[in-house]
Amino acid sequence: MVVFSTIRAVLFDMDGVLYRGQTPLPGVADLWQFLRERQIAFACITNNASMTPQQYEAKLAAMGIALPTERVITSAQATARYLREQYPAGTRVFVVGMQGLREALFADGHFVEDDHAPELVVQGADFTLTYERLKRATLHIRRGARFISTNPDRTFPSEEGLIPGAGAIAAALSAATDVTPLVIGKPAPTMFLIGAAILGATPAQTLVVGDRLDTDIAGANAAGMPSALVLTGVSTAAEATVGPIHPDLIVADLPDLLARWQVAEKDGA
Repeated sequence: MVVFSTIRAVLFDMDGVLYRGQTPLPGVADLWQFLRERQIAFACITNNASMTPQQYEAKLAAMGIALPTERVITSAQATARYLREQYPAGTRVFVVGMQGLREALFADGHFVEDDHAPELVVQGADFTLTYERLKRATLHIRRGARFISTNPDRTFPSEEGLIPGAGAIAAALSAATDVTPLVIGKPAPTMFLIGAAILGATPAQTLVVGDRLDTDIAGANAAGMPSALVLTGVSTAAEATVGPIHPDLIVADLPDLLARWQVAEKDGA
């Protein structure tokens, strides 16, 4: 059960919650307006580290969903924020990843890109990955660089079907190095805790809204956050009731979530 009166922030998953494929789902604008009126902060979190927040803003705008870049938290951004808190300026980093990850890591100059003696190997999805890049990362990890992976997603949805994701590349590096990476993205709690901190709320005050039990809800549980499963994406109500991962609330969609929140508000719950 979600005690709505205690909620001060909301973290939304995107695909399966705000949209499905290229089709927007109902209720986004109404729910966000409700949250704004009550000064409840919200943001969207995604494991996809290949795109920048600006690219997400444009993608959502094309579907009629208005979301400014500062309300988009990718696993690349969460990884960069976590590492900035752990490592000083000038730390040398070797990247296996795309524009979203590179921009998150290097835009402010805190980290230095290095292919000679990096202290960190940071890896995400890379759709142009070469054997040479994989080899270099393997050698660096074997020489002592710490291995960080943005997210564990083994596959990535494309128009052609499911293709290798960040987790598949991490598996290859783990097989070649015998090193298990530190994973930042969902379902690890780190990304959720960073999201709550960005929004200025405690974990207990932060509601996670997602469509997947194994990433969104499992991560919320690990972070000590209340959660709501929407049935517009991957997981079903049956899976949520009989499986090992349980959300605090199951709703049909975002309009259903808004209706329940409004009823709870009237009842003082």
